[in-house]
Amino acid sequence: MQLGMIGLGRMGANIVRRIVEDGHTAVGYERRPKNIDDLREELGDSFQGCTELADFVSKLQTPRVVWVMIPAGATGAVIDQIAELLEPGDIIIDGGNSRYHEDLERAARLKPKGIHYLDIGTSGGVFGRTRGYCLMIGGEAEQVTYLDPLLKSIAPGLDAAERTPGRTGEPSTAEQGYLHCGPAGAGHFVKMVHNGIEYGAMAAYAEGLNILHKANYGAAHAGEFSAEETPLEHPEHYQYDIDVPEVTEVWRRGSVVASWLLDLTAAALHADPSLESYGGRVSDSGEGRWTVDAAIDTGVPAPVLSAALFARFSSRGESLYADKVLSAMRLAFGGHNELPGK
Repeated sequence: MQLGMIGLGRMGANIVRRIVEDGHTAVGYERRPKNIDDLREELGDSFQGCTELADFVSKLQTPRVVWVMIPAGATGAVIDQIAELLEPGDIIIDGGNSRYHEDLERAARLKPKGIHYLDIGTSGGVFGRTRGYCLMIGGEAEQVTYLDPLLKSIAPGLDAAERTPGRTGEPSTAEQGYLHCGPAGAGHFVKMVHNGIEYGAMAAYAEGLNILHKANYGAAHAGEFSAEETPLEHPEHYQYDIDVPEVTEVWRRGSVVASWLLDLTAAALHADPSLESYGGRVSDSGEGRWTVDAAIDTGVPAPVLSAALFARFSSRGESLYADKVLSAMRLAFGGHNELPGK
């Protein structure tokens, strides 16, 4: 099959590489000619590149399959532009992290034109090139079936994980790493919750490792006393100089908390045990917020995911004003001088 890819950044280019290596062809649109030239040199005649949308569309076989893999903020405008150049029967895929509300609107807007719309939540990051991408798909079943050869090439495949005990017979697409989750928006809804869970898992590792990092607090602060802070009641309980990078290594082997996230954490700590090269500022691209919104709308308790989201806000200094308000109140009612430099 042929795939048209709009956006040849890390994920878009790697998806193109995977399908071409599996026998498909691709046409790419990218504003930066160097990205096109590099991919053309690597993939040869199986790849064509364009810097103009009209040229891009002209090179696609019908029914055209256009995958948009660009930042969510620009996706809507690009989909509107490309839709004007397509014909009934063509397919547009949003593989980014758009909010599922937008999928419902886009699918409804494109339907009178006869253009099919799929939302495909795509997980795998920079490792998807070799590991494959987990695909969560929303849209019409007929178009998902039509695209099966491409989806199978992009996804990790059956060998990416052992079969779940009790599963027998022909493997489902989910076992191969891609799943039709439901109608328009369903794919991005599932990816949204996936990323919300990711926030929580990351926060759990980070907080736990920080406790291990502080396990020698009693030795490091021996004899210290401050009227402004609760003293450590039993400093003898915190005399452990724990090698946190080595803990992550042992946890990777046989532990119930072993995971790919832990693998990545262990690699980072091995390369930089003190984490000096990291600023501690953690961004959120929207999915965590939308997951919490969905939890509130449906009355689902989600304290862990909510706390993880708010922790990201705090990492960016968003709690600084509130912290200063607390300092002001303590100074006012108790004379606790917490001004800078004091």
